[in-house]
Amino acid sequence: MKERWQELYEMGKRAFTEKNYEEARTVFEKVVRAKDDCADVYNMLGIIYFIDNRYDEAIRAFRKALDINPFYIEASLNLSIVYNETGDFEKAQQAYAAAKASSGRSTRTYLDPYVKGRLANKHAEIGDIYRELGLYYDAAREYNMALALRADLVDVKMRLGMVYRNMGDHKKSVAELKEAKDLNPKFLPARIQLGLTYYAMGEKEKARDEWAEVLKYNPNDRLVRMYLKLVGVKS
Repeated sequence: MKERWQELYEMGKRAFTEKNYEEARTVFEKVVRAKDDCADVYNMLGIIYFIDNRYDEAIRAFRKALDINPFYIEASLNLSIVYNETGDFEKAQQAYAAAKASSGRSTRTYLDPYVKGRLANKHAEIGDIYRELGLYYDAAREYNMALALRADLVDVKMRLGMVYRNMGDHKKSVAELKEAKDLNPKFLPARIQLGLTYYAMGEKEKARDEWAEVLKYNPNDRLVRMYLKLVGVKS
């Protein structure tokens, strides 16, 4: 079975950390064939090529990292080192100046998509722990941080809506759950939770509409049938 690029990324990073550079190079070259927008991978490849005295390939790798993330200070400095090594001192100075300019920025404007996804998942996991402990404000903070990194995480948006309902902020709960439903109309748990928020608000007709829609997709959902009985619908 073909390995996912994420698994290869982790394998290559581990080999790189352990200074198994030949293994890391082989793995990272597979990664960039599968996914061409990881600046960190190109930076590590550049270092490996530099160690192997493959300067042209190192330059291309560092420049590719900087194409993806123009504010990648480490890649700029690495590029400067290679240019110095090859005697191209003017380009070395330019790369060094770019690194200095980037270091003055107070915020980072780029994260590799894979890294963003991993960070978002970690925030969501912490949010789940807070939610299970009843620490809803803390849970909401973590879920919002996850969504700031990955706005398309429908399940996280749903859980944020649930937390807002538990906090008594029904307006925010409805907004998040509606967005989750709009992102994926067939994500039935979001519709169920939206119905529960409407029910908590006393808007039984809106709750009924959401739950009835769920039964169109899943007629055998016994829990939703029970909810519908709460609003006077016989199943």
